[in-house]
Amino acid sequence: MTKATIETNFGKIVFKLLPELAPEHVRNFVKLAQSGFYDGTLFHRVIPGFMIQGGDPNTKTPDKSKWGMGGPGYMIKAEFNTRSHLRGIVSMARAMDPNSAGSQFFVVTSDSTFLDRQYTVFGEVLEGMEAADQIVSQQRDRNDCPLQEVRMTKVTISE
Repeated sequence: MTKATIETNFGKIVFKLLPELAPEHVRNFVKLAQSGFYDGTLFHRVIPGFMIQGGDPNTKTPDKSKWGMGGPGYMIKAEFNTRSHLRGIVSMARAMDPNSAGSQFFVVTSDSTFLDRQYTVFGEVLEGMEAADQIVSQQRDRNDCPLQEVRMTKVTISE
């Protein structure tokens, strides 16, 4: 089993990757994590009762107007699957086009089955939901951006 560990200033979130459900999304996430792409990025969007979202390289700069718009410079095709968006699921964020995922992802903090078969599930949290719960409960601005930075200091992949 391949795992990803996200170290944040609120603790660690460890999740197993699910290549049997979304092989290209897992391959992409592993490649980005191993290259250091995610290191220093923020969880820039938190919605209580829903999810925390991060993985945008634009969050490494202070210009909040660009946060939520960044990616790796390419898009990957959707791999919708039957896994439901229940608490602890890790899924890829995207724009309106289902095939527009790149680097941004979210961790579901409350069951959100309305997302099923519309977003690609590619992981499931094994430990650290208490960190995700702390993150999702941060005070936020009108754009759902946490007032206190929630930084991914390091994202690592292990077996």
